[in-house]
Amino acid sequence: MEESTAESTSYRPMVVIVGAGLGGLFLGILLERARIPYRILERAIEVKPLGAGVTLNVNIMPAFEQLGLLDDLLKIGMPVYDVNLFNEKMQKIGTVSGMNRRAIDGYDTHLFTRKKLYDLLLKHVPEHKISFGKRVVNIEERDSKVFIQCADGSIHAADILVGADGAYSTVRQALYKGLDQRGLLPKSDLKKLAAGYINIIGTAQPIAKGDPTAMLNKYPQLKEDTVQFSSVIGQKQLSWGVASAKDNEVTWGIAYQLSEKEAGDQLKSSEWNPESSSDMLRGFYDLPCPWGGTMGEIIEATPKEMRSRVVLEEKVFETWHHGRVVLIGDACHKMLIGAGLGAVNALQDAVVLSNCLYDLPNINAESIKAAFQEYYEQRYSHAVKAFKLSNMVSGVMNGTSWKQRIMRYILLNYIPAKLHERSYAESTAYRPQCNWLPLVAKRGTGAVSPQKPSRRYTEEQARAKAAVPVSHIVANAAAAVV
Repeated sequence: MEESTAESTSYRPMVVIVGAGLGGLFLGILLERARIPYRILERAIEVKPLGAGVTLNVNIMPAFEQLGLLDDLLKIGMPVYDVNLFNEKMQKIGTVSGMNRRAIDGYDTHLFTRKKLYDLLLKHVPEHKISFGKRVVNIEERDSKVFIQCADGSIHAADILVGADGAYSTVRQALYKGLDQRGLLPKSDLKKLAAGYINIIGTAQPIAKGDPTAMLNKYPQLKEDTVQFSSVIGQKQLSWGVASAKDNEVTWGIAYQLSEKEAGDQLKSSEWNPESSSDMLRGFYDLPCPWGGTMGEIIEATPKEMRSRVVLEEKVFETWHHGRVVLIGDACHKMLIGAGLGAVNALQDAVVLSNCLYDLPNINAESIKAAFQEYYEQRYSHAVKAFKLSNMVSGVMNGTSWKQRIMRYILLNYIPAKLHERSYAESTAYRPQCNWLPLVAKRGTGAVSPQKPSRRYTEEQARAKAAVPVSHIVANAAAAVV
């Protein structure tokens, strides 16, 4: 039996993160920089960052800049300014624009392939701090610790356990089971996630049929230095689209909107599963690609292991923490992908949680409870807003019901540009940074929400300013002698 633990200082807890997804890795990077001991447990033997495109924007890029990762981040992505919408006859029905706001926000919204973004984050987490093949089977709090037991028999002790393990989080299920048995869990947290769409997504590679120029010649959209994003709203609950990405890759997706009955019949899907997509894909090869040709040609240029099928679900849970256990990302708020806010919010969770952990005065239960509650109060309302926006934008981008078609027509044709601008400005003002690092100066002309300062960092800076460097004393002494 293996047991892992670590000595903690009065305010630096030993943290175990379950889940090596984007949120778990980013939290690891933050804890590494904050010198808070941690370990990441991932149930997969090897994580395959399946999926298509991920967008990051001004709401999280200042944190990347603080960490010195912004330049590397921008190298693997491309700015995205608008999305062109078509009907199934390839007639343009409108453009969702307004994302070209660098002068106002200070940053462009960028699109990345999930693999490139994942690899970038993984590179900045020390290899010895991630353990793969660690499927959690039991969680128990005792003796002022939380013990995490894995299927391989290993037991990992920590002061704090972070569940970053997705929409069907094992950590959340264990936490909720205990709370429900004691009558402490809100009834809403027992309800299932609402299933909205079945998606098959992937990333087509630049080399098709052995010809390295095939994709580039076939799709001139790839020659542009900004993301070319085209989405088709079809009939019979179908929508699909393509978007260009760095290095001439093409991210794509096909969405089937579930009826209420179909949503109720769906089995839970906590994984991006390449094996289950093949049968479903065969019926979509003849769909017209908005760039020309068919979607089948895009699909064939996508390695099978990079195709994945997932049921897209949504829900914001009320309970994010209890005792020494706390949740981040999809484990506490699962969003539809239309607005591209799922990854952004998971990373924001990591930033705010790291701020609260940095300010821990000690690792007593009451201090940890207060830190978790502070994290919840800072993040919950913003997650709810992002959840509602994701639902609305997904309806505009992919919705095929008559209500969604009417809403899309009104939004594209009758909502004044100033109203769009005001709404966008409100959503981009929130930009949480690490308050235990020097804050990045404001970019652009847009408003920025105030950042809550770190008590510990403020005290550390004050002590540093009050201390007189030895070199300064020696220099003054030498000057006096002369």
